[in-house]
Amino acid sequence: MTSLTRQYAAALRLLLALTVLLGGVYPAVVYGVGRIGLSDQANGSLVERNGAVVGSSLLGQQFSGDRWFHGRPSVSDYSGDTSGGSNLAASSKDQVAAVTQRRAAVTAAEGRGATQGDGAIPADALTASASGLDPHISPAYAALQVPRVAKATGLGVGIVEKLVAAHTQGRTIGFLGEARVNVLELNLALARAVG
Repeated sequence: MTSLTRQYAAALRLLLALTVLLGGVYPAVVYGVGRIGLSDQANGSLVERNGAVVGSSLLGQQFSGDRWFHGRPSVSDYSGDTSGGSNLAASSKDQVAAVTQRRAAVTAAEGRGATQGDGAIPADALTASASGLDPHISPAYAALQVPRVAKATGLGVGIVEKLVAAHTQGRTIGFLGEARVNVLELNLALARAVG
């Protein structure tokens, strides 16, 4: 057997071994871990109400009306098949116009609450997320919406504040990211509280 033939045979054995390992064994292990250890996440983190799927805790959706907490603005209209941000710079005329329009809408919806204190409206109420499907809002944006939601649902402000507090998630692993409130889960709890 020549040196070249031995090299070809070794290369073919390596190709077959890597094909089996990376094309069969590795995907099977990842699939198994997903199905056995992380089944909720592998199935899309679906949220059910009365036995029907109403959404995913990982994807934002639009809520309108005074009785619901509103999520972060979406440049893709919460459409999962066109997820993405606007990629506009903060100084872009279109971005400035969108933020101005959103500021007016939040001030109109939240009334005096949006202009009390230092007059600052939380950034997540004014800017869309990079994916356009962010399911969370900041606790500050949720707190801004409490008076409107309490009035529209007939629940006391204290009850609605407790719902927000119960659905506020801390930083991941204690130090990654920021505190956040999942809008879908909060609105489902709100619907249960209203009855």
